[in-house]
Amino acid sequence: MAMVFFALAVFLFLGLNLDESSPSSASAASSETVEITYGTVLKLMHEKTKFRLHSHEVPYGSGSGQQSVTGFPDVDDANSYWIVKPILGASAKQGDTIKSGTIIRLQHMRTRKWLHSHLHASPISGNLEISCFGGEEESDTGDYWRVMIEGSGKTWRQDQRIRLQHVDTGGYLHSHPKKYQRIAGGQQEVCGVREKRADNVWLAAEGVYLPVTESK
Repeated sequence: MAMVFFALAVFLFLGLNLDESSPSSASAASSETVEITYGTVLKLMHEKTKFRLHSHEVPYGSGSGQQSVTGFPDVDDANSYWIVKPILGASAKQGDTIKSGTIIRLQHMRTRKWLHSHLHASPISGNLEISCFGGEEESDTGDYWRVMIEGSGKTWRQDQRIRLQHVDTGGYLHSHPKKYQRIAGGQQEVCGVREKRADNVWLAAEGVYLPVTESK
């Protein structure tokens, strides 16, 4: 019952089109084979460390000074939810599935900013900085990420390992065990690296997964 109320709260918060997917059809994923669709609200788990991709209204003290993005150790944290959205000008709609190679955007649910990258150096490792930027009416190609499915799958499902490659810089969304000591103490750095590595693989974890839109 608590999960049903959570799903309803998410839909009310997002203002989603109820004609396309009703709240009664949305549920927290309980199956490893569920498909990720546009409009899904999810957490991304770093495979190697099990930390969740996270953001909060704390700016970086160096680099861009934009809203920081980190890896968070606890499962139960509202600042680790992201909304899967299409890129600007795309014809994709809520409930559409996402094929390997598709370029998407990820919107931080709490602050409404977009997962972003650029050539600024990340604070700990000096790799590409990952930030949150913009808002509902402000987005650019620095918010574009290519979904790359590991293995033979063609459509993004919850049980599939993925990489997210930043379109503008070519960097892969990455994390490692080095942690911040202040401000975001205990949280680990999230950055971008240009090489494919074992520690830039992510999995869809907790979330509210929308049903696939039927073709008409």
